[in-house]
Amino acid sequence: MGNVEPVEYRHLGRSGLIISEIAYGNWITHGSQVEEDAAVACVNAALDAGITTFDTADVYGRGAAEEVLGRALAGQRRDGLEIFTKVYWPMGDGKNDRGLSRKHIMASIDDSLRRLQTDYVDLYQAHRYDYQTPLDETMQAFADIVHAGKAHYIGVSEWKASQIREAAALAKDLNIQLVSSQPQYSALWRVIEAEVVPTCEELGIGQIVWSPLAQGVLTGKYLHGQPAPAGSRATDPNSSHFVQSFLNNQELLERVQLLKPIAEDLGLTMAQLALAWVLQNGNVSAAIIGATRPEQVADNVKASGVKLTTDVLKAIEEALAPVAEFDAGKTESPNPRA
Repeated sequence: MGNVEPVEYRHLGRSGLIISEIAYGNWITHGSQVEEDAAVACVNAALDAGITTFDTADVYGRGAAEEVLGRALAGQRRDGLEIFTKVYWPMGDGKNDRGLSRKHIMASIDDSLRRLQTDYVDLYQAHRYDYQTPLDETMQAFADIVHAGKAHYIGVSEWKASQIREAAALAKDLNIQLVSSQPQYSALWRVIEAEVVPTCEELGIGQIVWSPLAQGVLTGKYLHGQPAPAGSRATDPNSSHFVQSFLNNQELLERVQLLKPIAEDLGLTMAQLALAWVLQNGNVSAAIIGATRPEQVADNVKASGVKLTTDVLKAIEEALAPVAEFDAGKTESPNPRA
């Protein structure tokens, strides 16, 4: 791993927190898709590449992902890392084991800290918007967690622009910093561009984007009419509905292949091109990558620092805009108590 170019760094929104612009996430991998030895190897590869930002959530593997990450990062200098986690999804069968009530948040932060083997997280995120809990109750609970030193900053994931604006106003009143939004964003999924990004730019909130490779579709490995490559995400029985929806679109898969010569002309892989594309957005503070093998981490971090010219961005737009999703209404949170 010694030949890996170190990743570059950015501020998280307008905060003073500096994070790696490539963040390592373990949504589908740790505790489920990947054995622990491989997961630890991927974390070590991330550290070797200069990645300091690690994103997880309590619901990933029902706590298993946090536990694996905690063990993988044990022994690292805590001040040199930025560890992010989230709360919202059901973590048990009880009526209060979900959502953003004060009861669930206060229990969840302590459980997450125990699993992660740390006294605090750098960023604690609301994993979706809870329509069943008053927002001021949620934000007061987050404020108490920050003031207790259990989290430094607060963020949200998949919230609409109006919800982010209301939460930011409450955060200011409560003397805490709402610094981040974590949406799905890629050259194929651009629903945040119309409303969320302008709102966040105004409020000093940065995007930490997930699925920048569109569940691997933007790597070009999925071809219409051909079986998915062995071991790919699409072959996993736990594969998300996101990747399946992309794979069912023939025109989309064909247009993704138009990126191959663009990437080759730049000396990039298609994955590196896709990551570089999201990082051209000035409101994006980091792109989250996942990995099942250390080599994937080493490959992906080479997107860090890449600057795409206007002509390249135009070529990507011409290739993918006809099949990309732009509907701002697609940013939606389900009812966790349903």
